Order: sequence, then C-alpha cells, then structure tokens
Amino acid sequence: MTIMAIYLADKNLEPIAEKVLAGERLTREDGHALYASFDLPGIGTLANHVRERLHGSKTYYNINLHINPTNTCFMSCRFCAFGRKAFNEKSYILKPEEIVERARLRMPKGCSEIHLVGGLDPRLKIEYYCGYISALKAAFPEVHIKTLTPVEVVFIARMSKMTIGQVIERLADAGMGSMPGGGAEIFDSEIREQICEHKCDAEGWFETHRELHTRGFKSNCTMLYGHIEEPRHRIDHLLRLRDHQDLYGGFQCFIPLSFHPANTAFSHLPGPSGFLELQTIAISRLMLDNIPHIKAYWIMLGIKQAQVAQWLGANDIDGTVVHEEIYHDAGAKTPLGMTVADIQRTIRECGRTPVLRNTIYEELPEPAAVG
Repeated sequence: MTIMAIYLADKNLEPIAEKVLAGERLTREDGHALYASFDLPGIGTLANHVRERLHGSKTYYNINLHINPTNTCFMSCRFCAFGRKAFNEKSYILKPEEIVERARLRMPKGCSEIHLVGGLDPRLKIEYYCGYISALKAAFPEVHIKTLTPVEVVFIARMSKMTIGQVIERLADAGMGSMPGGGAEIFDSEIREQICEHKCDAEGWFETHRELHTRGFKSNCTMLYGHIEEPRHRIDHLLRLRDHQDLYGGFQCFIPLSFHPANTAFSHLPGPSGFLELQTIAISRLMLDNIPHIKAYWIMLGIKQAQVAQWLGANDIDGTVVHEEIYHDAGAKTPLGMTVADIQRTIRECGRTPVLRNTIYEELPEPAAVG
C-alpha cells in the first residue's frame, strides 16, 4: 500500500502516513497530531493497515470467566463504583472454597481462563490470594489463572511485609499463570493524584511488571481514558508502555478502557464520546508498534462499537466473561457475558474471522457455536 491509496481528509497526517506505511516508529509529536485530527477514517485506515499486516482478518476471543474475590477496598478511587468499605452491607470477601464453587456453577464449556481481580482490603495477606489460586488450580488444573493487577500486588507486598518479587514468586508457586494489566489508569502523577491518590504510583505499577516479565510471565496493559485527562496524558501513557516493552517484552495485549462515570465521584462528566473511543483504539495501534494485540473490550465499549473497532486497529474482542461486576457497577449497559455463539456471530457480522485463543494467544480449535 502507498500513501496514494489512502485518502486523508487531513493533509497534515501525510507525513505520519508515510512513516506508518514504511514501518517507522511514530514520535510523541506524531501522537499529538493524531489526537488533534478529526480525520478518523484516515487514522483508522492507517491503523487497519497495521492491524492487517500483523493479524490479517483474525479477531481473537477466548472462553473465560470473571470472578471478583472481594469488593472491599479502602482506596476510595474517584472513578470507581465497585469498591465498598469494610463492613458495608454490600461488601463481601469470598472464601477460597466459595470462589471454587462459583467457578463450578458459572464456568462455560471449554473455558481456558479464570480472571480474578478485586478490591484492596488490609485484612487480606498473601496467604488469602495464594489460597484461592491453589484451590482453583486443584479443582481446574487445565485452566489458566490470570489474577491480580499490579496495584493489588503492591498492596499485598505492603500488607504482608514482602517485596514485590517475593509476592510474585509466592503467587507463581500457588499456580498463577499471568496478570491482567488493570490499575494503570493514567500514569501522569498530577492526574493520578486527582483520580486515585492513594493507589500505587506509576513506578510501582511498572516495577511489578518488571518483576513479572523478567521471570518470563506475560501480562496485559491498560489505560483508563475519557475522564479528566487530556490527549497529551494519553500519549505519554502509551509511550511509557512502549518504552517498557522495548526493554522487557512481556506485554501481549493493550486494552484501552473507556471510562464509565455513573455512580462515581465523576458522575457529572459525560464520559468519552464514541469518536474518542474509536480514535483511541486506532491511535493505540499506531503508537504501540511493539505490543502485538489491541483489544476492543466489548464490556466497556458495547458490542456494536467493538465491532467497528475491528476495522480501526483492534484485533481482539475479549471473551465470554460470563459475569462482570466492576464496569456494570459503573453503569455499563452491556450484557454480563456472551456465549461462544454470540461472540462468533458478533465477529463474523463485521467481516472478521473469529479465532479462539487461550490467555497467551495460542490459537485453539474453533468450538461449535454453542452457549
């Protein structure tokens, strides 16, 4: 493809297009220019070029189950609608045996991953987390356990008087297979102080990933956008992820998380527009040249928007999920989960090819389109 084959309504994007088509890395200034442009079709076409060069027509999904071990949290992040103070009538802490039973009741056929994240409760030490991981591995030895954000790991280390590396070693010994990338929010310290001032800082988040990736584990990475941050903060966030990936190579997927303001301290904000959601997907694909996968998380974007994103840089849509709580507490109107048939149909409806994967993006035999 040459630049002549791409129609750009914004001619200021032509130097960026030349870089993209030549496989050259984009700069911070390029990122700012992309966010300043309203030429979403042009930006999307460039992002789709990169997406198809990497993955062709494939859109990945997995058969997974989400469980939140606890919703008790003392952090009081202003963007969160999920956390409850200890002893609140709606707070809970699931025992390891309760987590196993919940998995037995809800696990879809062919499930390859259990995804577990929760609140930060100082009463819970390393033994609690290792307890539920080992209980799940004993009950479901073939299922991959993806659990604990870096924010949770930093907190566990503090509460258990351990180093981050020691915590990761204990979790790995218990059966943890990988970590999700939540808790990144926005790395800029001024924004972070306004939205999650008590949560670990960007250095703690990256230290956890350094410890994880140097041990050979994979993880995802995220960015929460559409609240009080500005485009420059988003580009700074993406570049910090890219720099880490250059050094350690452990990120396998980036998930831009669309902020849901309902039931949070930012309920007066409108949340991100549909334009910003798709623009961010596309720009992420263009800037993160060393992270292989970009996920359009259907839970947060909505199914229709996630479909469109498959032509604007995204090549993953997440999975069955089954029972999602965190974003639904913040007003998400999407279903709590989807069946395999739902996901396959969703992907085919937008002209892409559904490909079943496991957590570390190994392709699996396509199952029958059943629930």
